[in-house]
Amino acid sequence: MFWSRWLDWKQALTIVQPETLIRWHRRMFKLFWHWKSRPGRPRLPRNIRELIVRMARENPSWGQGRVSDELSLKLGIFVSPRTVRAYWPTDPDGRCRRTSSQRWQTFVRNHAKSIMACDFLVAVTARFRVLYVFVVMEVGSRRILHCNVTAHPSADWTLQQFREALPGDHGNKFLIHDRDAIFSAELDQGLGSFGLRVLRTPVRAPQANAYCERLVGTIRRECLDFLIPLSESHLRTILKEWIRHYNEGRPHRSLGPGIPADTHNNKDRNIQRLRTGSRHRFPSRCTVRAKPILGGLHHEYSLEKKAA
Repeated sequence: MFWSRWLDWKQALTIVQPETLIRWHRRMFKLFWHWKSRPGRPRLPRNIRELIVRMARENPSWGQGRVSDELSLKLGIFVSPRTVRAYWPTDPDGRCRRTSSQRWQTFVRNHAKSIMACDFLVAVTARFRVLYVFVVMEVGSRRILHCNVTAHPSADWTLQQFREALPGDHGNKFLIHDRDAIFSAELDQGLGSFGLRVLRTPVRAPQANAYCERLVGTIRRECLDFLIPLSESHLRTILKEWIRHYNEGRPHRSLGPGIPADTHNNKDRNIQRLRTGSRHRFPSRCTVRAKPILGGLHHEYSLEKKAA
């Protein structure tokens, strides 16, 4: 009735045969049934599809059946392995990703307690003399094992640094270093006599030695960017004090936070805290002591009881 006020519905009428009407109905039903009977099963919800991809990437040794069991038994999402296969991540070339592979980061984490990493960095003195700083770190505890300075680095000098850094009963099994010419084949053979297996980083892949690269950046940002070494001995003295602070007094967020020396010795640093009724108040019988590092460039803070 409403549309009849605005349109002349009588002009839209068309007289057809009953067979024509039936033919139209059959054709429309055929189109409707084709839409309703789309081939294949309906797609899983997006969050479940993303969860399947996440499980496959986070667990490289899992197959499609393992992912299906994990979803069914623990999360109550009942899907078959064939359904999981439909959403399985693929490599850039279109092939199904190998489940036996693992990421470099996963390998490093699993072996962190027995892995060392080393690298060189450059420092310039007040007289523009170029010095080379060699550092060796323990990946699991983030502890700097050794550091030394030289103006003429060589493979023999570098091998001597490892003799000074490693005790006879060390538990390290792997050493990561880049493809610098200093790390020659003779040097790697000498490291094998220490019970170390050398892991050379791939070409143009600094992230493969990310822990030591980050340490080099920390040395620059927290030490060398603020100080101008006057000589080789002066640079060695500066680094010695900063490394003691790094190993024994500097908190590391990647450790929980924690202190590298405590992590290496499996020590839990229990700081005595007196109850004050509020977590935003200092204990009334204690005072805060600040210990300057490198002339006040950094400080280490601790609680001390007040004298009676």
